[in-house]
Amino acid sequence: MDFSETYRFSGPVPVCSPCGKYIAAATEYRLVVRDALTTQVAQIYSCIDKISDVQWCPSSTYIMCGLVKRAIVQVWSVVEPDWTCKIDEGLAGAEAVQWSPDGLHILVTADFQIRITIWSLASKSFVYISGPKHATRGIKFSPDGEYMAVAERKECKDIISMYTCSNWSLVHQFPISTSDLEDLAWSPDCACLVAWDSCLTYKLVVCTPQGEILTVYSAYPNALGIKSVEWSPSGQMLAVGSFDQEARILNHATWSPLAVLGHPGNITSPEDAVVYKEVADISNAASQVPTKAAKSHYIVCQLPVKVTQQKVPLDKPNVRLGVGKVCWSKDGHYLVSINENMATTVWIWDMQKLQLAAVLLQTSKVTDVSWDTQQSRLLICTGSSIIYLWSPDGASCVHVPLSGFEACSAVWSPDGRKLVLSDRDAYCCAYLEQSK
Repeated sequence: MDFSETYRFSGPVPVCSPCGKYIAAATEYRLVVRDALTTQVAQIYSCIDKISDVQWCPSSTYIMCGLVKRAIVQVWSVVEPDWTCKIDEGLAGAEAVQWSPDGLHILVTADFQIRITIWSLASKSFVYISGPKHATRGIKFSPDGEYMAVAERKECKDIISMYTCSNWSLVHQFPISTSDLEDLAWSPDCACLVAWDSCLTYKLVVCTPQGEILTVYSAYPNALGIKSVEWSPSGQMLAVGSFDQEARILNHATWSPLAVLGHPGNITSPEDAVVYKEVADISNAASQVPTKAAKSHYIVCQLPVKVTQQKVPLDKPNVRLGVGKVCWSKDGHYLVSINENMATTVWIWDMQKLQLAAVLLQTSKVTDVSWDTQQSRLLICTGSSIIYLWSPDGASCVHVPLSGFEACSAVWSPDGRKLVLSDRDAYCCAYLEQSK
C-alpha cells in the first residue's frame, strides 16, 4: 500500500467525488479540489465564510459548500470553473443542506425545521415544504430517485409524506404508528420503507410507499430500543441493532427474525470463528501494549476468548451501550457490527451461515469501520498510526508512514482502489495494490 503526503483541512471531513476522480477538502474559507490519483490541485474556490459542510452532487459535476452560520450555500462547477451559484436563506437560517438524486436541486432545511426549501440550479426556481420533523434525519430519497419521503409531526402524531422528485408535489401522506419517529430507510428495490421509534421505545414499522403497513415489530417492551438500522444490498434482510447488545436480522417475507446476533463477553462458538488479537511488535515495547505510534500485528486466538467490556455508568445520560453500527458488505455476504460498550472489538458475521465469522480485538477504541465498495474487504480505524484490513482470507495491520498522522476515519473511492484517510486536521490518500 502506498501513501501520499498529508494535506491540511478544517471543518468537514474530506470527501471523494462519486466518480472517484477528485477529493475535496475545506480549509477555513477555501475549498481545495485535488486529483485523487496524483493529489495535484485541480481547483481552489474561495467562499465568503467558514465552510461547515462539503457535498458532491451525484454526477460529480458540481460541489456544494454549506455555510450554515451565514445561512448561505455556495455551489461550484468542476467542469466550468467560471460557473458559480449562491443561495441565501436569509432570516430563515440553514440547519442542513443536501443534494437531490438528479444533482440539479439543493435542499436547505431552515432553523427549527420551519421548512425545506428546494432550489433548482436549472430554472433558478424554488419550492417550499413546511414542517419537517428533523433537519437531516427523516428526509430520504428512494434508490431510484423518483420519490422523497419526509417525516413530519402534526397534531402530536407522526406522519410520512411522499413527494415526487419530478415536480416536488405531494403524492401520498399517511400516519405512522410511532410515538416519536427517529428516522426512515428505503429498501433497495423501493418496494417498502422502514420507520423506527426513538431510543425510548423498541418499535419498527415497515410500510409501502402508499402507506400500507406490512408489519410492526417490537423485540421487547419497556426498555431502551433501536440504535441502528440497515438494509442488506438485496433488500431481503434488515439488520437492526439495539441497546440490549444484540442485532436482529429480519427477513423480507415474514418480517420475523432469521437470527439474533449476540455480542457476549466470552466467545465460545462457533468453532470455525476466527479471533484476531492485536499485539505490539516485540521491538516496540516490552510491555506489549502499543502506543498510537507503535507498530503491531495480529495473532489468532483459540476459543474461548474473553472480550474487554467498558463499565456503563447508569447514572449519566447518553451512555455508550448497545449495537450502534451495523453495516453490510457490498455483496451482502458479511455484516459488521460494533457494540459500543465493547469499543475495541469488531464483530464480523457470515450472513449466508447466519453465524459469527471473525472477531478483531483492537488495543484502542474503534473510531471507524467501512467496507470496500467493490469486494468483501473491511477497513478499521482506531485513531492511531495503523489501519487494519480484514477479508475472508485474513487480517493485517498496515502502518501509515507519515509522521504524527493518526487515522480516525476513512472513505473508499468508488473503484475500491484508493482510500482517503483523515486525522483530526489532516488527510492523506492510500493506494491499494490490485490483485491480478
